[in-house]
Amino acid sequence: MKYLQKLGKALMLPVACLPICGILMGIGYLLCPATMQGGDITGFVPLLGLFLVKAGAALIDNMALLFVIGVGVGMADDNDGTAGLAALAAWLMITTLLSTGFVSTLMPAIADNADKTLAFDKIANPFIGILSGVIGATCYNRFKSTKLPDWLSFFSGKRCVAIIAGMVSIVVSAILLFVWPLIFTGLITLGETFAGMGAFGAGIYAFLNRLLIPTGLHHALNNVFWFDTIGLGDLTHFWAGETSADVTWDLGMYMSGFFPCMMFGIPGAALAMVHTAKDNKKKTAIGLVASAAICAFVCGVTEPFEFGFMFLAPLLYVVYAVLYGIFTVVTCLVGFRAGFSFSAGATDLLFSASLPAARNTWMIIPLGIAAFLIFYLVFRFTITKFDLKTPGREDDDEDETKVVLANDDFTTVAQIILEGVGGKANVASVDNCITRLRLEVKDYTQVDEKKIKSAGVAGVIRPGKTSVQVIIGTKVQFVADEFKKLCK
Repeated sequence: MKYLQKLGKALMLPVACLPICGILMGIGYLLCPATMQGGDITGFVPLLGLFLVKAGAALIDNMALLFVIGVGVGMADDNDGTAGLAALAAWLMITTLLSTGFVSTLMPAIADNADKTLAFDKIANPFIGILSGVIGATCYNRFKSTKLPDWLSFFSGKRCVAIIAGMVSIVVSAILLFVWPLIFTGLITLGETFAGMGAFGAGIYAFLNRLLIPTGLHHALNNVFWFDTIGLGDLTHFWAGETSADVTWDLGMYMSGFFPCMMFGIPGAALAMVHTAKDNKKKTAIGLVASAAICAFVCGVTEPFEFGFMFLAPLLYVVYAVLYGIFTVVTCLVGFRAGFSFSAGATDLLFSASLPAARNTWMIIPLGIAAFLIFYLVFRFTITKFDLKTPGREDDDEDETKVVLANDDFTTVAQIILEGVGGKANVASVDNCITRLRLEVKDYTQVDEKKIKSAGVAGVIRPGKTSVQVIIGTKVQFVADEFKKLCK
C-alpha cells in the first residue's frame, strides 16, 4: 500500500502538466474546427486555433513520456534526475525492442497476425510509460550507491543506474514479447463477443474503454468497435454518411453514450471534487479539475481529468467507468445518436448532428442534465463515504497550511531537525508533502521529539515505528531542500 501511495504521488507530477493542455485545445478547437473535421485552414483566427491545438497536443500526444519522466523522478528516494534518465533509457529500450518492425523481424509470423501486429503497434502507451518510470526509479533507489572495482569505478554510484535499468528493460521486453499480444488479443476477443450483445454489449464496451485507459489497452477495443477490425467500424461508417440501413447494427451506438458523460458528467464529477475538497485546498482542487472539465465539454479530451484521480482513488475510477457503461446503455435505448471523429465533445456533436446517421441530438439536453446530476451525486457520495484522497483531500490536517514556521532560517531549522532524528547516519529516506517533512529513520530510539520541536516547528507525528513526520507548514519545501543537502 505504501508503494502504491508513493506511485500515486509520483503520478501527480506529470498530471500537473495536463490542465494547460485542456485550456489550449479547448480554445483551439473552437477557433479552428477544421483541425478535426478537415478542410482548408485560412485566416488569422483558424490559424491561431490550429496553433493552440498543436501546442496542447504536444503534451497530450506524448503523455506516455510525461509518465516516464514524472514517475521516474517522483518515485526516486531524493527525486534525483538520474532516475528520470534511467526511466527514459528503459522506455526507449522497451518501445524499440517491442516495435512492430523489430518484433516482426524476430518473429516473421507475427506480421501475418493482425491482432499481434496491432498489439505491438500500440506499445508506446501510458502503461509502458509508467512501467518504465518504475524501472528507472527502482534501479536508482537500489543501485545509486553501488561501488564497482577500481577499473570500473567511473560507472560506480549514479552512473550505473541507467545501465542497470537498460539491462532490466531487456528482460522485461523479453517477457512482454510473449505476454503483451496475449493480453491485447484477449481484449479483441472480448470485443467480438460484446458486439453481439446489443445495447448491453455497448455498455460493457464503454465501461472497459474507460477502465483500460491507464494501460493504453483500450485501443484494442476501439479498433474493434470504431474501425473495421472485425467488420464493424461504427466511426468510419458514421462519418462516411451511411445510416443503420447500410450496416448490421444501430449505427452510432458505440459512440453516442460518451457525449453526455464527457460533456456533462465530467463537469458534475469535477464540481463534486471541489465541494468535497478541504476548505483550505479548494483553490488547489479548482486549479486541477476546472480546466479539465471545460476541455472535456468542448472537445472531449478527458485525460487531464482522469489522470488527476485514477491513481489517487482507483475505486472512484472504477465507479466512473461504470457510469459510462450505464449511460451508454441508456443512450442506445432512448435513440440518441451522434458520432465523433476526435472525441465526444460539444464541437463534434455540433458537426455530427447534420450527418444522416444522427438522431434525436436534442436529447443531449435531458441526458446531459441527468449525467451532470448523477455524476455529481455519485462522486460526492463515494468520495465522502470512503474518504477518498481526490484533489484537495490530502492526508494533511486542514489547519497545517496555516502553520507559520517560527524560524525562517531554513538551514538552521534543518540542522536542528537532523540532530533530533539522530544525525544523517540514522536517516533512511527524506520526502515531503504540502506541509510535512516525512522521514524514515533506521533506529527510532535515537529520535528526540523535544529537540525537533525546538526548531520552531508546529509538531512531530510518529505514524510508524520508523516514520517521523515534522509539521512545518507551506515552507516545508525549503526546509526539505536544506535537510537533503545536510544528509549528503
